[in-house]
Amino acid sequence: MTETTRTAPAKVPRAATTPGGAPTPDGSRRGGRALRRLTPWLFLAVPLALLVTFTYVPVGNMIYYSFTDWDGVSPDRRFTGVDNYRQIFTRPELFRVFFVSFYYLAASAAQIVIALYFATVLSFDLRFRNLFKGILFFPYLINGVAIGFVFLYFFQDGGTLDSVLSWFGAGSGHAWLGDPESANTSLAGVSVWRFTGLNFVLFLGAIQSIPGELYEAAQLDGASRWQQFRHIIAPGIRPVVGLSVILAVSGSLSVFEIPYIMTGGATGTTTFVIQTVKLAFQFNKTGLASAAAVVLLLIILLITWIQRRLVPDEKVDLV
Repeated sequence: MTETTRTAPAKVPRAATTPGGAPTPDGSRRGGRALRRLTPWLFLAVPLALLVTFTYVPVGNMIYYSFTDWDGVSPDRRFTGVDNYRQIFTRPELFRVFFVSFYYLAASAAQIVIALYFATVLSFDLRFRNLFKGILFFPYLINGVAIGFVFLYFFQDGGTLDSVLSWFGAGSGHAWLGDPESANTSLAGVSVWRFTGLNFVLFLGAIQSIPGELYEAAQLDGASRWQQFRHIIAPGIRPVVGLSVILAVSGSLSVFEIPYIMTGGATGTTTFVIQTVKLAFQFNKTGLASAAAVVLLLIILLITWIQRRLVPDEKVDLV
């Protein structure tokens, strides 16, 4: 007799459920993983919506307006091509204001040097160093409008500066805000006083992030303060110095608050941003003002790109 071989029927997999029809823990885990992947986007939804609404959409509109002759009020916008950009680069009175930025660029360089010096000195153990930190950072906390009015009285004829100079017999009755050279120099000095604290905090934080063991090893080897700065501090804070340079260049090109409050752009102190604001709101040339803003944005991006190419960010290994 021969035996008949029977093949067991194949089992069809079923969804993992409990006898009551509810999903098993495996299904719950899959749903939990999907929710975890979605959670960051839920938190980012509102900030991204605000960013797009109040940053990218206005920038897009500004670029569109720069190719029109819109006056900012009329619903009619006539397309003019690149005529606004041609005017910016061919009309001397529009492009000349860029040269005022050199005063603030020189002031920014002095500001970085001063901030780096004090950050290095106060990073070591000195008496009253916390007091000096507060004194250096305090001007940055003051409102820019208040600073403008304070220094307006400081530099006015017969004001605080003239009174102090007269104590030493040096009072000359010079109008500090009366001619372009002295006015721009005075305004750039105000910027140094105000923004040195910001760079100081950036440098101080970078210096304090350097491991203390490196300083101890350098002291054991007999390294001087200058040698510690040259071989430990300077390489360790190079990325922050690069950031400060970018902020300095962009800030010198977009100065507005201090000169607008103190002089209103008179006596040759008009900056590019002041001129842009006047074109838009005083002369109703919103299209031309938008083109000027686009040019300023492109210049800042170009300078930033050049700086990043010349001084790329590299991981610094001090050990």
